[in-house]
Amino acid sequence: MNTSWTLARRAERLNPSTIRELLKLTERPGIISLAGGLPSADTFPVAALRQACEAVLTEAPREALQYAASEGFGPLREWVAAELESQGLKADPARVLITSGSQQGLDLVGKVLLDPGSAVAVESPTYLGALQAFAPYEPVFAALEGDDEGPLPASLAAQRGARFAYLLPNYQNPTGRCLGAARREALAAAALEAGLPVVEDNPYGELWYDAPPPPAIAVHLGEQALVLGSFSKVLAPGLRLGYLLAPSALYPKLLQAKQAADLHTPTFNQRLVHQVLATGMLPAHVAATRERYRVQRDAMAAALLQHMPAGVQWQVPQGGMFFWLTLPAQMDASALLPRAVAAGVAFVPGTTFFPQGGHANTLRLSFVTVPPERIAEGIAALGSVLRAG
Repeated sequence: MNTSWTLARRAERLNPSTIRELLKLTERPGIISLAGGLPSADTFPVAALRQACEAVLTEAPREALQYAASEGFGPLREWVAAELESQGLKADPARVLITSGSQQGLDLVGKVLLDPGSAVAVESPTYLGALQAFAPYEPVFAALEGDDEGPLPASLAAQRGARFAYLLPNYQNPTGRCLGAARREALAAAALEAGLPVVEDNPYGELWYDAPPPPAIAVHLGEQALVLGSFSKVLAPGLRLGYLLAPSALYPKLLQAKQAADLHTPTFNQRLVHQVLATGMLPAHVAATRERYRVQRDAMAAALLQHMPAGVQWQVPQGGMFFWLTLPAQMDASALLPRAVAAGVAFVPGTTFFPQGGHANTLRLSFVTVPPERIAEGIAALGSVLRAG
């Protein structure tokens, strides 16, 4: 396109989200979408949010609709710190920054910590949104070697000189894998030995179905770790409310980067969420969400057993929102996707989650937005496409 505008070099590294583009395709009538990583809209606590809106606009309308501190609403920061303390972390509210979704937290981390050519150690595969957030700052992604239990501590220890390691120990997007306690402790020890900071992302930790996950890796790292969290999966993603717990030395620069980005996360949303939390409804609400998702997970597990052809491999996740499938080596999930959509089902090809690409024979399935009977129908259709090759 002819234009007088000259793009910055970092703009060349901005790419559309494969998943977001795919969601447009799956909006076609009749498509069973097992693609999106969206929470179920049926879990949104609409009544509680409606009551909280009324309370906020009655009790503090001027404050809720005004500019506010960049750090975030004080009582909400205190709630977050107390919640993280209950998980074994040392969390001072003064180190909590409220963000516009945890995605903004990832962008702030990249903005403050990365220079062109900086190394970032990431799992392989890893969360696509993190790769997108970091990419404009022109890092070099170092893929950590792993096994069935997760990233290998020796591979982490070898990343001396990297700016940080980005890890998702709880029901990872895309694989659904949850790291065991022993592996977490070993990874923490390797990070300490290498002097490697760790950015630990935890959007799915409350969505456990069989047993709660082990303590965070950050529990063993003190201020050598930065922790990201979100209200998107436990309340509603449209609120765009997340948070980070930062090391004391890093917090001022993250705060300045946020001030430059959006001044502060919407005041009304913060007060709204705090009002909901203050009612004490969250534990029961999350428990109900877990039960709903557990039924859907079990439905997908049963359907995969029934309909997948020989050579397809997967593990049943203990929590989160995703199944990760490995197809026979000769299959290409991206090439199969149009045929799957024609058959009425959609998935996300796995190659997009790998920092160096490849692994064409992998795909991700999400189960939380589709009722059990439709899950069975969609998996049956996918199985037919895979059997046809």
